[in-house]
Amino acid sequence: MGTGSDDTALLTSCPSWARLDALARGFRARGARELFQSAPGRAAAMSCAPFEDLLIDFSKQPVSEEVLDALVALATERGVPAAIEQMFGGEAINVTEGRAALHVALRMPAHASIMLDGQDVIPEVHAVRERMGEFVTRVRSGEEVAADGGAFTDIVNIGIGGSDLGPRMVTEALAPYAEGGPTVHFVSNVDGWDLTSTLANLDPRRTLVVVVSKTFTTQETMTNARTARRWLVDGHAGSEEGLERHLVAVSSARDAAAAFGVSPERTFGIWEWVGGRYSLWSAVGISIALAVGMDHFESLLEGAHEMDSHFRDTPLARNVPALAAMIGIWNANFLGAPTLAILPYDERLRLLPAYLQQADMESNGKSSRLDGARVEGYGTGPVVWGAAGTNGQHAFYQLMHQGTQRVPADFLVAATAEHEHDEHHEILLANALAQSQALMMGRDREAARAVVEGEGGGASLVAHRTFDGNRPSTTMLYERLTPRMMGRILSVYEHKIFVQGRVWGINSFDQWGVELGKSLAKGLLPAVRGGDAPADADESTRHLLGHLRRMRSKG
Repeated sequence: MGTGSDDTALLTSCPSWARLDALARGFRARGARELFQSAPGRAAAMSCAPFEDLLIDFSKQPVSEEVLDALVALATERGVPAAIEQMFGGEAINVTEGRAALHVALRMPAHASIMLDGQDVIPEVHAVRERMGEFVTRVRSGEEVAADGGAFTDIVNIGIGGSDLGPRMVTEALAPYAEGGPTVHFVSNVDGWDLTSTLANLDPRRTLVVVVSKTFTTQETMTNARTARRWLVDGHAGSEEGLERHLVAVSSARDAAAAFGVSPERTFGIWEWVGGRYSLWSAVGISIALAVGMDHFESLLEGAHEMDSHFRDTPLARNVPALAAMIGIWNANFLGAPTLAILPYDERLRLLPAYLQQADMESNGKSSRLDGARVEGYGTGPVVWGAAGTNGQHAFYQLMHQGTQRVPADFLVAATAEHEHDEHHEILLANALAQSQALMMGRDREAARAVVEGEGGGASLVAHRTFDGNRPSTTMLYERLTPRMMGRILSVYEHKIFVQGRVWGINSFDQWGVELGKSLAKGLLPAVRGGDAPADADESTRHLLGHLRRMRSKG
């Protein structure tokens, strides 16, 4: 299957699509609970262990061997195996922008090779990584000093989207591995409070500012960067002498970075074939490396590469990202469950739901096929949301257990914690296992009646204590959340998103929907500042501008 238009119109005409549609009729009123009763040994049969310290349990998903066979067949009919090779081979699978999507190259070893336009990209990837590693090591050792000769104690990463969410999430997740490095802070929102509150307790003489913007024109990022630059200058008694020692850039726009005051030695490049939400593996991850050290950053890359190899080399029937993708399509397109809750029972992964919101919803939130025709007859990207357990249990789990819609869920659980409070972790683990069990098993009316009567309640309470069950979930169980494991987990989700996009016939690597609002905002800015409303402003926007001006005039 190529990237041309002929294939993209055929999804609902695929033989396996019709087969799955027929199978779904029998599953909409059923789920995994009944499947366990009819198939002893299901848990082992429906689990994958690509590495000895990582288990992915799909057994609580409403799939049988017959359904899985049909899902794998659908992926094959949609050309997923060929698409995997196209991505790893450097083909321009981002067809709307004419680019490759080579984030996998960022975590390949130096002896690997990926050709792009007749040139091997791996040597340049490692050259940038080596420069980055040398700089990181100097900062963490105190060899790279501030303008006054002192060591840096704080790093402020300024970016937005993929230039913020990935590095922020991984830095927090790997906090136990910081080992005395500088404290890293993140600023993304153009709301001035984000930057103000971050800088409030920092010393500009001890702070290194990292500006992450591929083009060095991103409005939110550059507004924050200019304000942070003024803060640095003010903190040095108004002098710009030595300012370059406090600035780092990650950008392909070297001239713009230099004009901002970043020296070429402190500017680290990023390539057009790296999408923002797939960029933490590049120099965009410099703040991760500054926080935890280059060795741990390398381990993060190695873990991702291990999962990349599994994804590329493993048949679809045992391929973890592919199976996760196809089960997601089964839930969304055939069983009427188009959302996904990300539930890490790991406080260090509390930002993972937000990270995956961007990774998934920006990638597959599309209604145009690769050929430009509109998607019809099926939905695309799920609504992704969630929170860390056990906090979520006291917030939205009520809807998951007894609401009128089924919400598929991913549980992420570390067998061993990186702290000494065993009692806490044991309670956390018990809750994770209990929630996934409760979602699947539920409680029937007979059992609910026994509970109510045992508590001395009336019959009217039975319905309220009944749980339908058969709510689907996957559990990802890993020994520890090491940098290597972090890399594997993120790679699973990246490739899952890619497979789903390929099956749906959409481009997972562009984000044109982000552009419209940005361009309109630029047109509205003069009006917000007191000028005339743009000619294309609608009635509601003009009405809001009028009230906005009156309210601001009172300030």
